[in-house]
Amino acid sequence: MTTGQLSILHSGVNQSGVRAHNERLLLSTLHRHGALPGSAIARQTGLSPQTVSVILRKLEADGLVCRGERMRGKVGKPSVPMALCPDGVLSYGLKIGRRSADLVLMDLSGSVRRHMSIQYPYPVPDQVTAFLRDAFARISADLTPQEQARICGIGVARPFELWRWHEIVGAPQEALNVWKRVEIPALLADLTDLPVFELNDATAACRAEHMFGSGKRFGDYAYFFLGAFIGGGVVLNHDVFEGNRGNAGAMGPMLVAGDGGRKRQLLEVASFHVLEQELAAAGLDPAQLWRQPQDWSGIAPQVDRWADRTIQALAHAGLSVCAVIDFEAIVIDGAMPATLRRRLVDGVRAALSRLDARGLIVPQVAEGSIGADARAIGAACAPIIAQFLLNAHFGFAEA
Repeated sequence: MTTGQLSILHSGVNQSGVRAHNERLLLSTLHRHGALPGSAIARQTGLSPQTVSVILRKLEADGLVCRGERMRGKVGKPSVPMALCPDGVLSYGLKIGRRSADLVLMDLSGSVRRHMSIQYPYPVPDQVTAFLRDAFARISADLTPQEQARICGIGVARPFELWRWHEIVGAPQEALNVWKRVEIPALLADLTDLPVFELNDATAACRAEHMFGSGKRFGDYAYFFLGAFIGGGVVLNHDVFEGNRGNAGAMGPMLVAGDGGRKRQLLEVASFHVLEQELAAAGLDPAQLWRQPQDWSGIAPQVDRWADRTIQALAHAGLSVCAVIDFEAIVIDGAMPATLRRRLVDGVRAALSRLDARGLIVPQVAEGSIGADARAIGAACAPIIAQFLLNAHFGFAEA
């Protein structure tokens, strides 16, 4: 399969008793390919036209798909394309980060209907709970009863072992150690009775890029997401691969060359906490990195120095991961202004061309397209995938 094409999803079955699978198959096909007439859906899925017609009528009655304009100009009867109905399903996504928390309400098309956020020096469970209580109340007040009924769950994305790098974050150890004892369903139990799904934050960002971003162009790629700490994800055969413990693509601990040739972890070079430290040393407010909308024009000298080091580190890390899996691309995104993201992508592309890549196939370098909300959007994907779509490597379990 050449780059830019989309794979055909798992073929369907026409026997009775498998409607749930086939409904997911049709919804997944429409998600991946966009609006299609029934005949095209039948060809993509391997289902009979009659089976597709029956399922589409059911999905339309349930409000999950809707009809488009008739397609004319071809021989034969005009066909009617069917598409996902954005209002058909809504889902909450919560990102608990080291410097901020975000809650989004997302529809079936990936559009964010509501977005609320809070910034803090470091995350505290009680503070996150108070933020959620207020956010749920405000968002719910704006929703109709019909919209409320369409909310299928909440996904929660947080860093793997959040309590680990407390010194780098600048938090008291015990303050973050509390997260060792926190069960996310218990944290949310008094706030909502929606199904709760947990996932790694960088994997969530990768899922958002895979479902709604430029990552859909590639079948296999390594994903780098730059936040307070850098993380990542792995996509294989058009599916996000989560690994044995949901931590596949943990790019941060990879060793790269630092200052003076000393080996350092990628997260010690290419994370925004490094830029935070440089801003603080220059007497500037590091909190401006996390404010929305993002405007980093006033800290250009510090950003320039950080970007130059990060480009080299990302190039080495990108080539290293391709020594393990023959990725066709690496995708770079993060919680940063789009101009900086573009600069990193262009810089990594140029740096890769100068590295010794003998024995390897140099991957394409692509720019991610979701940005700062990727982790929250990816979290919101979890309940939708679990209940409505197909995904061979989907590893979320309802809590």
